[in-house]
Amino acid sequence: MMNGLIYAYCLSNSPPDLRPDAEWEGIQSLKFDEFYVTVKYVAESEFSEDNLKTNLSDIQWLEKNAREHVRVISLMMEQITVIPFNFGTIYKSEDSLRKFIEDYADSLIENIIHLEWKEEWAVKIYCDRTALNRQIDELSEEAAALEKQIMASSPGKAFLLKRKKADLIEYEMDRLCKVFGQECYDEFKNLSETTKLNNLLPKEFTGREDTMILNATFLISRDKTIEFVSTARLFKIKNFGLGFQIECTGPWPPFSFVSIKEKL
Repeated sequence: MMNGLIYAYCLSNSPPDLRPDAEWEGIQSLKFDEFYVTVKYVAESEFSEDNLKTNLSDIQWLEKNAREHVRVISLMMEQITVIPFNFGTIYKSEDSLRKFIEDYADSLIENIIHLEWKEEWAVKIYCDRTALNRQIDELSEEAAALEKQIMASSPGKAFLLKRKKADLIEYEMDRLCKVFGQECYDEFKNLSETTKLNNLLPKEFTGREDTMILNATFLISRDKTIEFVSTARLFKIKNFGLGFQIECTGPWPPFSFVSIKEKL
């Protein structure tokens, strides 16, 4: 047994091909009964519980190591079906890793079957409400009708109607965002095995000026990925200029769709 802690990347029930080149430097596969765990031995000075907590607050360290975590799992996914471990999954010894596998063996097999040759794709949709506002009379019959009343009214009445329209515009933009987000979600859901809706992130987290209206992940069979990406591209073209922006990213390791339960 080597010294140091065991950093776990992913688990499979097929042996990986870890080629002896720089791409796999330091990466090993440990076999436990029918399972293979892709690991790397790491130093306690960096990955002990206390030191890991400290390093997680270092943005540069976090980005570098999180990117490496996803890179290794993605390379494994090119070969075989894997269950990805969350970033920073550490075991103190091979015995503790073996104990985990023994306790969760049945659930691990179920997850491997569920994830077989599937990928996670993320879809985020944003709305530029200023751009949408410019199109509102074309998109909302109510807003268009109210604008006609304003144009035909006296200055005093027009002033009141404009205030009414301002409230209507906010309502209509909210409605259009829900309609568009639901339409996109339904289309992507029809192409996926499983979906997960995530919390909408505020602007201070996204770093964007527009507003997030959909944040979802989809588990996609590999034979559906081309159609999935094409659907996202068609939505972009169809809604160009309306203020909706679609971010479709992947493939990612299926972190969102792993559910490991201890055997009874």
